[in-house]
Amino acid sequence: MIWPFKPRPTKQIARIEVNGAIVSETRKNVLKALKIVKEKKFPALLLRIDSPGGTVADSQEIYEALKKLREKVKVVASFGNISASGGVYIGVAAEYIVANPGTITGSIGVILRGNNLERFLDKVGISFKVIKSGPYKDILSFDRQLTAEEQTILQEMIDVSYQQFVNTVAQGRNLDVEKVRSFADGRIFTGQQALELGVVDRLGTEEDARRWAAELAGLNPDQAQCYTIEEPKPLWNRILSQNKNRSGLGLAIDWVKFELVTNGQPLWLYRP
Repeated sequence: MIWPFKPRPTKQIARIEVNGAIVSETRKNVLKALKIVKEKKFPALLLRIDSPGGTVADSQEIYEALKKLREKVKVVASFGNISASGGVYIGVAAEYIVANPGTITGSIGVILRGNNLERFLDKVGISFKVIKSGPYKDILSFDRQLTAEEQTILQEMIDVSYQQFVNTVAQGRNLDVEKVRSFADGRIFTGQQALELGVVDRLGTEEDARRWAAELAGLNPDQAQCYTIEEPKPLWNRILSQNKNRSGLGLAIDWVKFELVTNGQPLWLYRP
């Protein structure tokens, strides 16, 4: 017999997925989903993260929203295949973190890349005339090398962003800042190593994380269901996504778009 009534949100666990690079669209979708969790009064949230990280500010806004939600909702993060860099940043906003033993995580650090096409432009005979209000207005321009002064400016900016990352992980995981700094050098590590370092709380599957979230919220783990909150996609978008997944072309296109949009931005991102 099919029960005609849907379970009440107060008896369910909200579930939000963070997949792929963390960019502005990710932030918008996650913040909208977190608002639904709050409005419908779900007692617990299962945050499934499968992301190599992304932009700094978008990661920070998701982190802050999760921290605020924790005042009323139990939040457990589940690390999937990869939860690195910015994925770690938003993950430490959860009350507890569960990772698979083989999850790729870590990569705590900041990276900034620019493209230098100076030699190519010289070969084809293209040059640019730049009129600027200050000596650093065209910093990271693709048609010339960085000056020593520009490199110093960018390094200082990266160092500040890095310190923000380290402080957040230390606070979120209740670790000493120097301990975090000892492994926050950009290296990646497994979920098992993350447990030893104190970055995650338990090893297990997403199902283990769901049961833990239910227990924390005072629900029956055998009965509490997950309600996945996601942005609805138009039919044509779903069809294109399926085709791109089969060919791998979609993934390549997404990364090219990401590279173009974030060129010259500091990133909390694992880049193999």
